[in-house]
Amino acid sequence: MIIGIPKETKQHEYRVSVLPVGVELLTKAGHQVLVQTNAGVGSGYEDRDYEQAGATLIDNAEEVFGKADMIVKVKEPLKDEWPLLRQNQIVFTYFHFAASHELTQACLNAGITAVAYETLTDAHGTLPLLTPMSEVAGRMSIQEGAKYLEKPTMGRGILLGGVPGVEAGEVLVLGAGVVGTNAARIAAGLGARVVIMDINLDRLRYLDDVMPPNVHTVYSDPHAIAEYAARADLIIGAVLIPGGRTPVLIPRDILKTMKPGSVIVDVGVDQGGCVETSRPTSHAQPTFIVDNVVHYCVSNMPGAVGRTSTQALCHATQPYVLKLANTDLDTLIANDPAFASALNMRAGKITHDAVARAFAN
Repeated sequence: MIIGIPKETKQHEYRVSVLPVGVELLTKAGHQVLVQTNAGVGSGYEDRDYEQAGATLIDNAEEVFGKADMIVKVKEPLKDEWPLLRQNQIVFTYFHFAASHELTQACLNAGITAVAYETLTDAHGTLPLLTPMSEVAGRMSIQEGAKYLEKPTMGRGILLGGVPGVEAGEVLVLGAGVVGTNAARIAAGLGARVVIMDINLDRLRYLDDVMPPNVHTVYSDPHAIAEYAARADLIIGAVLIPGGRTPVLIPRDILKTMKPGSVIVDVGVDQGGCVETSRPTSHAQPTFIVDNVVHYCVSNMPGAVGRTSTQALCHATQPYVLKLANTDLDTLIANDPAFASALNMRAGKITHDAVARAFAN
């Protein structure tokens, strides 16, 4: 199989989809790997690293897409890449189709086989290719939230951990999955007062046992969200519906009850976001203000820490890339539930229930 590794084109996206060692493993398995020049530079991997591992360097994305049987990316294909997609070409990446009808239609029109990182489910029911980036994003959410609480960035001028004689900041985390758990742990480590909400009582019981004493668990319902949002200095949106659109938990009228200069970091904005007023932003212009509340809605947060994120992602994806390259797709789908769950689109049709439901109306 010919496998293509294009350079990511999303603004301030520094990750690359395969490490040099991954290229070596693929070439040893008998595959040809085409790597676009400078694809790994943002993560600290030079062209010579890929060449020494056995890759063929290609100067432009058109040739990579044009020759490859399978494209392995980090982010969804952007508009400039849509014309390069080919019928029956396997594309293995994060898609988040439910957040974009335009992307979904473009991929359907191209007739690609879309295998999505974010819906691949393992035997334990977890999302192994979403988990590493969720860990990064959860930890980064507090780092970024703390920064934008500073007065020069239009925040309240709050130090999350406080100092002796001054109370700490209050953090509300919506969602107790991987993102929320990592966010709560980092906020607690800084000394903030943290409330983490979810509708899964078993998960809340578990977190109540393992989290430090400055983290409190609260069952998530509209009244509780409204009450704690009004108290919060920083809200982390950490809600996920695999393959589906993120539910809106913070309607705009709640913003009017929040403290002026408080901050929302909506980690799930790439699947629509859990705040009504959220819209995707970039690392170049990460925030905007609605009703005196600072919104941080960068849709590729882990891209800012490209070295860490690339290593974490590729360690998780590499075994699946090898399986896709080594095995007929029909055989994989029939015999491996992970790939059956990851298949979002094939031959111009949506094949994943959650994605289909997102566009049912």
